[in-house]
Amino acid sequence: MQTISPAFRQALTQSHRIVSKVDAMYDGAPTRTDLPIVEGAVTIDRGSRIRRTLALTVADPSLLPWLATDPLAVYGQQLVVSRGIRFPDGAEESVPLGIFRVDEPSGDVDFGPITITGQSMECAVSDDTFTAPTSTRGMVTCVAAITALIQQTLPTAVVVNQTAGTRDPACAIVAWDAGANRWDAVVQIATAMQAEIYVDAAGRFVITDTPSVVPAAVVWEIAEGTTGTLISSARQMSRNAVYNQVVASGENTAANTAPVSAFARDTNSSSPTRWGGPFGKASRHISSGLWTTTSACQAAANAALFDAIAPNVQTTISASPNPALEAGDIVRLIHARGRKELHLVQSVTIPLTADGSFSISLRGGKEDTP
Repeated sequence: MQTISPAFRQALTQSHRIVSKVDAMYDGAPTRTDLPIVEGAVTIDRGSRIRRTLALTVADPSLLPWLATDPLAVYGQQLVVSRGIRFPDGAEESVPLGIFRVDEPSGDVDFGPITITGQSMECAVSDDTFTAPTSTRGMVTCVAAITALIQQTLPTAVVVNQTAGTRDPACAIVAWDAGANRWDAVVQIATAMQAEIYVDAAGRFVITDTPSVVPAAVVWEIAEGTTGTLISSARQMSRNAVYNQVVASGENTAANTAPVSAFARDTNSSSPTRWGGPFGKASRHISSGLWTTTSACQAAANAALFDAIAPNVQTTISASPNPALEAGDIVRLIHARGRKELHLVQSVTIPLTADGSFSISLRGGKEDTP
């Protein structure tokens, strides 16, 4: 969760006045501040290749773009979005929600309104497919390789390694053909180091450990009741995407290494997904040219198994909006009868107006016991 003050945190549980702001930028310079927002929302989704997306409606039809340099045109224009609180004394506190490339503005030329869609800047790296065969040769570490591939597209991009201990293993040599997707290559390298990468609210490319409910700190409590923020919740359980064995394999012709593999199984006798138990046997196969040793495959299989045996419980809730929440945060859900569960935020939609819908998709459902 983004950093907020104690006063902001307290206000979220009470009636408060929101303040949202959308500014337009082109080539690094502001072109229009405080766009007249009719409605809009930012969605942050761990399951999407593009972490943050924007849907926005503005009132002024004169903002419909005609020229390539107009504030809402599609030639590199960006929108900087934030949402916060205006306190009773008039002071304001806001949190950034993202920097979005303008993708598609449309509307009635005389009366408006104008609808706009946008994406965070993973999209720019994804659009810049390799024009020639490309490899990681000479890129010594994984973070160096990720940074090089991103900055070949966006030379001023900031890449931040926030993994535990700023982990940065050596990067094996792997090659991609001309036409291959550059962002997929970046994600492949991050996955090989048991991490994930995304663009954060400040526009930085952030490499983080894959989040887990078990060791992470709870950032927000969502409770039912008159003093809580939970409005409604729905729950679904499925065995889809639950596996009790992961087989990891690596084959790298660019580095001229022999194929390697390893597996990890759920052998915990008390686990409901134990291998060979009533759940049965379900295997997931993963591979990467960046795993060139058996130990690298074993580490990848172990990391993937932890996620594979997690309960596939999906909970969707409606709650009082908290714009500081991020996908990957751990929250505590407290039901009216006192049941407490820890969940990982898979996606969150943050409205930019008071009448917008705030929804959170939660993953997992580990019972939280004192």
